[in-house]
Amino acid sequence: MTTPPGFGPPIPVQPPYGAPPAPYGAPQQPQYGTPQQPHYGAPAGGPEFVAHDRRNSVIVDANGVALEVNGHTMDFPWAGVAAVHHAPSPHGAVLMVTVTHPGGLRYECRVDARRKAQLHQWLAELGPVLHHYLAHRG
Repeated sequence: MTTPPGFGPPIPVQPPYGAPPAPYGAPQQPQYGTPQQPHYGAPAGGPEFVAHDRRNSVIVDANGVALEVNGHTMDFPWAGVAAVHHAPSPHGAVLMVTVTHPGGLRYECRVDARRKAQLHQWLAELGPVLHHYLAHRG
């Protein structure tokens, strides 16, 4: 019996730019920056913001913005962020954060603060953190 076309041993693929292939099991070098030195031009170090409830969370740090909605995480490095908007919900104690992609797509996350005092604290902390990372843009 012959093997049908498309099946059989894997076909070797050349790495890009003529780099020699890494042997199997060899440790891989990171292609991008390390967490201590972001590769996308954001200021190293800097302030952080974290808000979370049982299902959703917002994290803003030197790496960018991460939104978690019902167990699905979306990471946006600063190079992939055109704008970040935040506001309290019209009713209740909910923080609404929207990340706008350079292509115009918007991603929203709502985090329940449970208490209005917690919401006001988040709003007071989030503004300066976003300003720190977005102020250098023109």
